[in-house]
Amino acid sequence: MPAISPFSIITPEEMSAIDGAAARSGIDSFALMTAAGHAVAATALRLHPDARRFVVLCGPGNNGGDGYIATAALADSGGTVVVHALGDVGGLRGDAARAHAACRRPVHALSNYVPEPGDVVIDALFGAGLSRPVSKEVADVIEAIGQQDLPVIAVDLPSGIDGRTGQVQGCSFHARHTVTFMARKPGHLLLPGRMACGQVEVVDIGIPRRIVGQHWSGLCENGPPLWGSDRPSLDPSAHKFKRGHLGVFSGGALATGAARLSAAAGLKAGAGLVTLASSPGAVSVNAAHLTAVMLKEIGGPEALSDWLSDRRLTAFVLGPGFGATQTARDYALMLHDRVLVLDADGITAFKDDAQALFKAFSDGGTRLVLTPHEGEFARLFADIHADERLSKVDQALAAARRAGAVIVYKGADTVIAAPDGRAAINANAPAFLATAGSGDVLAGIIGAHLAAGMPAFEAACAAVWRHGRAGARAGEGLTAESLIGAIEPLPASAG
Repeated sequence: MPAISPFSIITPEEMSAIDGAAARSGIDSFALMTAAGHAVAATALRLHPDARRFVVLCGPGNNGGDGYIATAALADSGGTVVVHALGDVGGLRGDAARAHAACRRPVHALSNYVPEPGDVVIDALFGAGLSRPVSKEVADVIEAIGQQDLPVIAVDLPSGIDGRTGQVQGCSFHARHTVTFMARKPGHLLLPGRMACGQVEVVDIGIPRRIVGQHWSGLCENGPPLWGSDRPSLDPSAHKFKRGHLGVFSGGALATGAARLSAAAGLKAGAGLVTLASSPGAVSVNAAHLTAVMLKEIGGPEALSDWLSDRRLTAFVLGPGFGATQTARDYALMLHDRVLVLDADGITAFKDDAQALFKAFSDGGTRLVLTPHEGEFARLFADIHADERLSKVDQALAAARRAGAVIVYKGADTVIAAPDGRAAINANAPAFLATAGSGDVLAGIIGAHLAAGMPAFEAACAAVWRHGRAGARAGEGLTAESLIGAIEPLPASAG
C-alpha cells in the first residue's frame, strides 16, 4: 500500500482521530480551522470574482466554524457577505465559538434566508460527519437554492451527504465545487454522493502527513500508484507461456458469446495464450468464431481434470454466459488450487452454499477473485448486503474477509477489496460502460493480469481501472467488442 498521497481516502471517523491527534501533538486547532476557512474564501473569490454577494450558511459545529472564518476573510477582501446560521449561535463551543466571535458580522437565522439571483452560496452546515437525515428547515433551504440554480461551494462535503457511505440523508445540496481538507472522503467518490460534489479540491491545512498516515486505513482511489509496481515486465527472450496462459470456460451452444468476449479481452489485455474451454455441443459454434484464441473441448469433470494436469495454465475465468449451475459448481471446486476469476453464473451457482466455495479456496494465498454486481452480491452475501449501516466499502471488505477472496463489487463506483483489509474505490468509469458484455470484458482483463502473475488485489484493481480507461476511449455508444479494441497497454506506477 502506498504512503499518503493524492489518491488516499480518509473516512470521517479517521479524520476526527487525525484532528484529535494533531491537537494532542501541540498543533493549534484554531489555526487549522483558520487555514480551512481561508482556503474556502480563496476558492470562492477565485471562482466567483464578480459575485453580487456571498451567502454563508453555518452549522452548529466545526464546519460552521470554517464558514465563520471564510465570512471574515471574504468581508476583508471587500466582498458583500451575509451569514445565516442553523440553531442558536449561543450554543457554539470551542473553536466554532471562537470563529463566530472573530467573524464580527450579523448572523441571521437559516430559515430567514431568501435566495436571490447573483448569490453564491457557501455551504458550511454539516460537512462530512452527517449520518442522519437533514431537518425540514435545512431541506427547505436546499430546495429553495436548487430552484434558483445558484452556485454552491461546499465545505468538506455537500450538506446532506453522508461522508462515510456517500448516501443522501433525506436531501442534499448539489455543489458546483467542494473544498475538503487533507484528503478526500468516501462520500466524494461513492455514489450518489459523487454526483453532488462537483469539482473536488483538496487543501492541505497543515496537519503533518505522519499524523494523517497513523490514522489512515489505506483506502485509496484506484489508480496506477496502487498497482503500477506490480505491472508484469518481460525480458527480450520471453515467449508466450511466460506471459501467462488463461483458460476461459464457455457456456452451451446458444450462450457462447460472453465467454468469447472474456477470452478476447484476456488476449488483448496481455495474456500470452488464451484457451476457450468448450462443452462438446458448443465446439462447432466457438470454432467458427475463434482465431487467435485457442479451443479445447471439455466434456465434463474427467476431461477438465486431464486438462488441469498442464500446469502452464496459470489462471481461469468461469461464469460469463456459463449457465449449467451444477457444472459451474463442480468446475469451480475442481479449480480450488488454481487462480480463478468467478463471475456471473459462476457466482450465482453458489448462492445456496457459498461456504463450500470459500472453504475450497481457504488454504494458501488469495487465489479467488469474485466480480459481483449488486444483485449477485446480495445472493452470495445476503446479510452483509442487508446491513444498512455499512457503506459499499464496508460491505466489500466484510465479504472479502468472509470469502478469503478479492471482491470486485461492480457498479459506476466499483469497490475492490482484499481479505487483508486493503480497498480501493474506482472513479474513472464512464456511464456508457453499462452495456451488455462489459462485465465479461472486465473478467477477461482480470484473468489476463492473474495469468501474468500479478497478485490478486493488484490484478483486480488494475483491470477495473483499465476497463474504465477503455470505456472512455471507446466513447459513448460503445459495444463490448469495441471496448476490447480500446484496451490500452497497462501503465506503470507513473502512468
